[in-house]
Amino acid sequence: MGTNGSTMLVPLRQGLPPVGPDDASSSASCALPPRYEAVRGARKFTRSTLCQWNLENRFDDVALVVSELVTNALRHALPADTPRENEPPVRLHLMHWNGRLVCAVRDPSHHGPAARASDDFSAESGRGLFLVDSFSDSWGWHPLAGTLHGKVVWALFLLRDER
Repeated sequence: MGTNGSTMLVPLRQGLPPVGPDDASSSASCALPPRYEAVRGARKFTRSTLCQWNLENRFDDVALVVSELVTNALRHALPADTPRENEPPVRLHLMHWNGRLVCAVRDPSHHGPAARASDDFSAESGRGLFLVDSFSDSWGWHPLAGTLHGKVVWALFLLRDER
């Protein structure tokens, strides 16, 4: 692979925990404005949510992944003509199941995330999905169906220390 190339990733749903009435214990979401300051807001929302769930010990890894997913959505998934007055186009969802935490970012783009093929790990950009892959236990994406447009990019954390 070339040093500046990119690879489109196929939709991946495997690894997501089943969502049933007996499985889900907590979830929270917030709308994010189409501005880069939204990354700070997403981190703040993540901190307060993890504290409510007594998972503040996982904040560093989760916040890094949330920051990367939100940054990618803002940088790559918003068209220049995104309407600003309707519902914000990017949403962060945090879901907690017994022993698992999922961070999911919804955006209006139908294009899947692209991983850059680069050997330059000191580069300022292009490392986002590498960091998501490194700090989460698994991740993937899938297109939205029905009346929702766009896609969801998610990352799964196994909560090994949870009792």
